[in-house]
Amino acid sequence: MRSGLVRFLALWKKEWIQIWRDPASIAIGVVLPAVLLLIYGYGISLDSLRLPIGVVVENPNPLTASFVAGLERSRYFSPEPYGAIGGAEEAMRDGKVEAILWLWSDFTRRGLREGNAPLSLIVNGVDANTARLLEGYFQGVWSQWLQWEANTSGQPLLLPVEVESRIWFNPALESRHYLAPGVIVINMTLVGALLTALVIAREWERGTMEALLSTPVSMAEILWSKTGPYFVLGMGGMAVCVVMAVALFGAPLLGSVWVLSLASALFLLSSLGMGLLISSALRSTFLASMVAIVATFLPAFILSGFIFDIASMPEPIRLFTYLFAARYFVTLLQTIFLAGNVWSVILPNLVALFLMAAFFLGNAWRISRRSLE
Repeated sequence: MRSGLVRFLALWKKEWIQIWRDPASIAIGVVLPAVLLLIYGYGISLDSLRLPIGVVVENPNPLTASFVAGLERSRYFSPEPYGAIGGAEEAMRDGKVEAILWLWSDFTRRGLREGNAPLSLIVNGVDANTARLLEGYFQGVWSQWLQWEANTSGQPLLLPVEVESRIWFNPALESRHYLAPGVIVINMTLVGALLTALVIAREWERGTMEALLSTPVSMAEILWSKTGPYFVLGMGGMAVCVVMAVALFGAPLLGSVWVLSLASALFLLSSLGMGLLISSALRSTFLASMVAIVATFLPAFILSGFIFDIASMPEPIRLFTYLFAARYFVTLLQTIFLAGNVWSVILPNLVALFLMAAFFLGNAWRISRRSLE
């Protein structure tokens, strides 16, 4: 028992020395997550702000000026005036504006009549997501302007339905609060799988695995000694990402830090196990790194719900997403950050991560034979 512990600690020390002598490992484990979070946090946004919109007014008057001023006050639009519809259409073909607002000549006469003033909104539909956002933003500005004009003139606003909306979990509608947890998942996937995908293969390429196998150490001791340091390194990178998400991007952390730590540990173990499995099976650092990126990073980006809504995917693809640990971790982080400790969501996803971690670590140990074959 004592000799086994001594061997394990010696292997643990050896791995830390190897990490310390290889600055790339520290850079990938700690520096890279921080850099990626900065790039994604500041560079990616699902909010469309200051959208250029061409405005054509056939009969300028105080009412049309009031409506255009409402567009200018909105943070979503940047109105550009055009004298005729032909010039605005040419500007949209050239990509100078994303939409055209065309206020017809009888806009003033029908302005507050049940909110159906004659106008046209022509939207560039090349980017379908931006087009939908622009249309929704315009409906909001239009409703607010109608209500403001009705209050100013003392006339009742005759609308068939008045909608009172409430937004849960992200009331500010800041996409960064939604994206920051997803970026953390991408970082942890890349760090966990890529680092350990190299460790066993590197030992085989350098010829040091034969030296290890000639000693009394077991394959389990080798695997755990290589997993432990990278687990500590990955959890350190996770802590850096969480602090940055809260301090720099204002992401609310409504759930328990302990639940967040447990979820992160289970996900990191599953990523490390997958990296060990790839490394043990291929024994080539080049092949292992390529397979790790394709098998972990790309699915975590595309199939985890980080960017693309899983519910809108075809049924076969939705079922396929259950094979990737990132799917469960994205759900966990978004729930813990934005909603708090919702146990009906947290517990099933924690169990899924535990099973995946056991599967990958168990299979990595199974195929790692203590032989040179």
